[in-house]
Amino acid sequence: MIEKNGGKEQESVLSAGDTKEMRAVVLTGFGGLNKLRVTKKAMPEPQEGEVKIRVKACGLNFLDLMVRQGNIDNPPKTPLVPGFECAGIVEAMGDNTKGFEIGDRVMAFVNYNAWAEVVCTSLDFVYKIPDDMTFPEAAAFSMNFVAAYMMLFEVANLREGMSVLVHSAGGGVGQAVAQLCSTVPNVTVFGTASPFKHEAIKDSVTHLFDRNADYVQEVKKISPEGVDIVLDCLCGENTGKGLGLLRPLGTYILYGSSNMVTGETKSFFSFAKSWWQVEKVNPIKLYEENKVIAGFSLLNLLFKQGRSGTVKTVVQKLISLYEQKKIKPVVDSLWALEEVKEAMQRIHDRGNIGKLILDVEKSPTPLMANDSTETSEAGEEEEEHEGDNDNKERMPFIQ
Repeated sequence: MIEKNGGKEQESVLSAGDTKEMRAVVLTGFGGLNKLRVTKKAMPEPQEGEVKIRVKACGLNFLDLMVRQGNIDNPPKTPLVPGFECAGIVEAMGDNTKGFEIGDRVMAFVNYNAWAEVVCTSLDFVYKIPDDMTFPEAAAFSMNFVAAYMMLFEVANLREGMSVLVHSAGGGVGQAVAQLCSTVPNVTVFGTASPFKHEAIKDSVTHLFDRNADYVQEVKKISPEGVDIVLDCLCGENTGKGLGLLRPLGTYILYGSSNMVTGETKSFFSFAKSWWQVEKVNPIKLYEENKVIAGFSLLNLLFKQGRSGTVKTVVQKLISLYEQKKIKPVVDSLWALEEVKEAMQRIHDRGNIGKLILDVEKSPTPLMANDSTETSEAGEEEEEHEGDNDNKERMPFIQ
């Protein structure tokens, strides 16, 4: 997973005369929802090559839920401010920062620390947004559409007449995949989703199936040869199913492992069950069947593998598609920072259609505001059984 630079993390202890504070969501330790709280922290200042952004909206992803639980490989030390994407206004710039001006409307990737009123990040990860794009749309745009575009076009080479199977079709990435597929002629999209989402998303995909049903047989009824591309954010038993559905020269891409998350806190049993359900890949079998298996992690590509230039080119292409009105981020709902627990629970329950957004300027509802600093009974109960995640085993993770 992405390593956090602990040296840059500023403590909330401020000098007596320092008034440069900001609100931020802080994860105090790995575990349940009760590990999240909103507090005041020292405001960061831009270093050389960095842009300081006054945040208006932040994206919330399933990955953030896994970070909270500690269900990632080599997790950073807590306390930390979660979040990897945001949108806002450029407030200041460090030395040797070109291409931006104070007041620019931007979206950005951040290596943690996004869920705060102010963030600083390298200009390599900052992009100007169109005038008619709202801040919530921008926060819903960057990670989902970049990941969807790169998997479809950079990894799987989507072309006219192909077919795609995407899981969690009602989520942020799923909806981005559906929209991008619609920009290519005659692409058939098979999607799986919870039944209660079907009415809302039925027009975005060609064929829609219950995520808990035998979708393999349903796909084969329509397309006996299978599909050209499988995008899997579930892992577990779906890996073998996806590989089995591939046509010759087809590509299976693993980009998540949400099946490994069951309860509110980390469960080694859920990890073990899901991990052992993964079909062991035999290279000889891949060779004989002419199939491709791949993995995709946007954050690793950005922060560990130095491919920011490639991502910037993709963002430019996506903004062009947005300006042509061919794609548009789907925002499920807006939540105040103090409502982060409820927002995260909605993702855990897979209740969202599109992207959940933390709106930094939104006022919380009274009940949610009261709960933001109190211990969650559910979280406390879970932690009595599971402990405080002292188990050193970390699941492999791709997101």
